[in-house]
Amino acid sequence: MRYGTGVGLVIGAALLWSLQGLIFRQIDMAEPWAILFWRSLGMIPVIAIFITWQDRQHGLRGLWHVGFAGVIGALGLIFAFGGAIYAIQSTTIANAVFLFSASPFITALLGWAVLGEKVRGRTWAAIGVAAIGIGVMVQGGLDRGALPGNIAALSSAAGFAIFTVTLRRSGASAMPIVLLGGIFSLIAGAGGAWFSLTPLSVPLADLGWSIGMGAGTLAFGMVLYSLGSRVVPAAELTLISLLEVMLAPLLVWVVIGETASQATMLGGIFVLGAVLLNATGRARKQTALAESA
Repeated sequence: MRYGTGVGLVIGAALLWSLQGLIFRQIDMAEPWAILFWRSLGMIPVIAIFITWQDRQHGLRGLWHVGFAGVIGALGLIFAFGGAIYAIQSTTIANAVFLFSASPFITALLGWAVLGEKVRGRTWAAIGVAAIGIGVMVQGGLDRGALPGNIAALSSAAGFAIFTVTLRRSGASAMPIVLLGGIFSLIAGAGGAWFSLTPLSVPLADLGWSIGMGAGTLAFGMVLYSLGSRVVPAAELTLISLLEVMLAPLLVWVVIGETASQATMLGGIFVLGAVLLNATGRARKQTALAESA
């Protein structure tokens, strides 16, 4: 695969993911547990088909080889998926996606604490800048009663960070763990609905949006991202993924007029600046290594 093709695939993934906020705003009555259940049900077949196509020899048997670390990573995806759903339903799209983008910094801290990975000075500085932005957004959320949504968004970022760190530890392929995470999320959605006495039965329109989001924007986006990441360096992946963070609030503003508070925008500028600071530093380092090779 050519580099340009890989970049195009990752851009396609970011564009698909950016549509999810707008899709969420089309869901009228379904509760978060029901959305988690039906979205996971839509995602699972697409990921399963991709795994079977990608590894024709072993197919879905790779699920049995993810190991304990892979199971922990899949459990982390319950928080990543479920936290995102609750956050988007409880706060603005801008607030949620800006907090989601803190995931690389939580990953760096977990990698340092769990795997002993060295954290560069630039990354520590970026973590500090991001922490300021998160503090501004969370403080602003206190005034609007959006604290639960902010906590859920950070839980989602932490869940994806757990998934990422366990990938590094186990060395397993990502997609079987994603599939296992989808299965776990399906079970969590059913269990959460049962315990909270909320129905899994939803209006047909909400059902279609939820399953379509799982099969289309979420799963197909992950397939494109997985394919593109084979030839696109990690630092560039982070930069391209910022398209999702920028487009998701823009789309809901243009289409349905949803706006964000000043605290959200100010905090988001800090978080996005931190991501850019960290990613551009890694990109320069990779370029220097390539030139010296």
